[in-house]
Amino acid sequence: MFFPIGDDQVKGGHFPLFSYAFLVLNIAVFWRQLQSPDMLVGAWGAVPAEVIEGKNLITLLTSMFLHGSLLHILGNMMFLWVFADNIEATIGSGRFVVFYLLGGLAAHAGHIFFNPTSIVPTIGASGAIAAVMGAYLVMFPTSRIKVWFFFLTFRLPALLFLGFWIILQWLNGTASLEVSTADSGGVAWWAHIGGFAFGALAGLYLRFRFPVPGEDHGGYQHPY
Repeated sequence: MFFPIGDDQVKGGHFPLFSYAFLVLNIAVFWRQLQSPDMLVGAWGAVPAEVIEGKNLITLLTSMFLHGSLLHILGNMMFLWVFADNIEATIGSGRFVVFYLLGGLAAHAGHIFFNPTSIVPTIGASGAIAAVMGAYLVMFPTSRIKVWFFFLTFRLPALLFLGFWIILQWLNGTASLEVSTADSGGVAWWAHIGGFAFGALAGLYLRFRFPVPGEDHGGYQHPY
């Protein structure tokens, strides 16, 4: 398995305050979950069947800050750490918060569309982070992603790394349609796909509305 551990950083721009704040908030909530995991997930996870009926709609937001395991949150926070700051540095903190939360809602829409009768709570930041990744692909396609693979590190163009990632999500998502997951756990592949699609579409607008700071002078600082 390979993970992103760095990227080419945008020079200048807005300080990525909320990229780091969301990271801290997710970790803090997970720490609280360790005290009473079932209670928090049961109360604040988003259940598709309930959302369809218009119940507990606030869980569409609260579920974005819950995670199912240490590996779950570590993976999500690594992706958030690598990809979110460039987006926020470019579009500003206020717009980034709105974009991030809308991305999470779009991810929920993708998952609920394919699992409308599911009674399993949906949790995790991966849908919103997928939106960040979709926007990153469009806004910074030539940025280099530093990747860790076992004991090796190397760099890949964002277009290649993120393109490969979304293809994997699509393959797993289409495969999941052949097996009913309404009453069982698992990865919400269509949340990833829905979030990524929203992010890519939003990124088309953001790319032209908000030029990358320092773009005329190289644009990036390379990762260590």
